[in-house]
Amino acid sequence: MRDAIHAEVCAAGYDARGNTFVQSYGSPHLDASLLLIPQVGFLPPDDPRVRGTVDAIERNLVVDGLVLRYSTATDADALPPGEGAFLPCSFWLADSLVLTGRRAEGEALFERLLALSNDLGLLSEEYDTRERHLLGNFPQALTHMALINTARLLSIPAEHAKRAGEKGERPAAATQTS
Repeated sequence: MRDAIHAEVCAAGYDARGNTFVQSYGSPHLDASLLLIPQVGFLPPDDPRVRGTVDAIERNLVVDGLVLRYSTATDADALPPGEGAFLPCSFWLADSLVLTGRRAEGEALFERLLALSNDLGLLSEEYDTRERHLLGNFPQALTHMALINTARLLSIPAEHAKRAGEKGERPAAATQTS
């Protein structure tokens, strides 16, 4: 059953013309949750469809260096346009950059995201890039879990992260011995 679902998603959830996975079957729209494809082991990070999806998200959903969940102009959820950048998705982009061999870019994005935290080191779910302030639910556990996952990924050598990503595994954190 798993293989059948995987094949269906790869066939119906992928837009070959755009070289990207899409928000829903038959839709041309993107959703930043697609950045999780290599992280959950659905496809390896070096798969051309994964790289195409990451590139498409960077082109279409990144505003001022941070990631929108999706384009609110699509009426996908009937919410008004204009929400802020979604911080968990921005951490997911940092992970995808690291897993696809763009570690320096992933680290730079991670550092930028850390700099957005308040004086207690807490983050919300969104960030308004125009007004430069945190928005939405605060503090947001999903954002902090994404932060921890990215920190964990960056704590291991690049070759270990890449190898784990190719196998569809979540890389183990580096251990230190005293």
